Amino acid sequence: MKKIIIALFTLTLGGCMNMATEQPQLNITYPAAYVVNGESSTLSVINLNTNVVTDLIQLTDDMSGMTHGANAVFLQYPHHIYLNPTKNQIAIAAPGTDLSQGHGTTTTASHSGGAKVAVLNANSGINVKLIDVPMMNHNAIYTPDGKEIWTSQMDEAGKILVYDATTYALKNTISVGKEPAEITFSNDGNTAFVANGMDNTVTAINPNTKTIVATISVGMNPVGAWTGSDNRMYVDNEDGQTVSIIDVKTLKVLETIALGFMPGFVAYHGDMKEMWVTDPMAGKVHWWTKDTNGKMIHAGAFATEAGSHAIAFKDMTAYVTNQEAASVSVIDVMQHKVTKTISVGKKPNGIVIR
Repeated sequence: MKKIIIALFTLTLGGCMNMATEQPQLNITYPAAYVVNGESSTLSVINLNTNVVTDLIQLTDDMSGMTHGANAVFLQYPHHIYLNPTKNQIAIAAPGTDLSQGHGTTTTASHSGGAKVAVLNANSGINVKLIDVPMMNHNAIYTPDGKEIWTSQMDEAGKILVYDATTYALKNTISVGKEPAEITFSNDGNTAFVANGMDNTVTAINPNTKTIVATISVGMNPVGAWTGSDNRMYVDNEDGQTVSIIDVKTLKVLETIALGFMPGFVAYHGDMKEMWVTDPMAGKVHWWTKDTNGKMIHAGAFATEAGSHAIAFKDMTAYVTNQEAASVSVIDVMQHKVTKTISVGKKPNGIVIR
């Protein structure tokens, strides 16, 4: 039986005493989707067997084991989320800034104080570690071997901080382009990619040696190079309103697709051979297929809800976070049709499936 979260306030002659209860340990053993709610500072846990929110985790900086310790505060605008390879820990970046309206204004990323990386136990929801970082970050991601956590620092002196995933000590600092946003890894794990928003480039890094192997020119204001199972990376260029497709082996741009809208996220479904792109302003998802020459052609679009953002695939089901609607759309991939809408917290953005 789950413990109830209660904060008791007792009046004394000396004033108000905060008597917080012990942080409840959840038992998330079911197949789950974890949804980061940026404005609510919570993590909604969806049971994939029922597509119902089964658990809710309040994201705070409290390491005392209490739900609301005397000095605990909510993490400020937690953003994207990743699992480690063994799927027993979660890393979440909390930049301290609302990024839901796009990243064009983050050139003032001198933000300091409050930016963190939160590491949680994926089964219990308990805080494992809170890492303070100097500057606003976009995501925190485990390396494919699970030994390190990488997080970006979104300032003009762009760099990546590399932490040991066991001791949480800072191991390396990698200089990249200006205002780096999302860090991702190729499907084979051999290359890391960093989207540099102010430089209109993507930096490719050898994760073992921490050396830069290529700097790739893409469209205006790239946010993420999203991993495809087809040995390609799909870069969403917000201001350019394009997607650049990078070949992982040659580190060259194979194709640039004009969208006609600001992209929120790009995902590639290997079985369907489709590229999906969210259109947050219209509350839609568009999809492209390959023609006989292997080039992408627009195949259709369907409505989700306002502020459509991140996409996560689970076999032939897709989950899309809708930031302005505080919901997640469940989609039949083959039919390109929403089958259910799940209410979550305010401004959901990142999602990961376990």
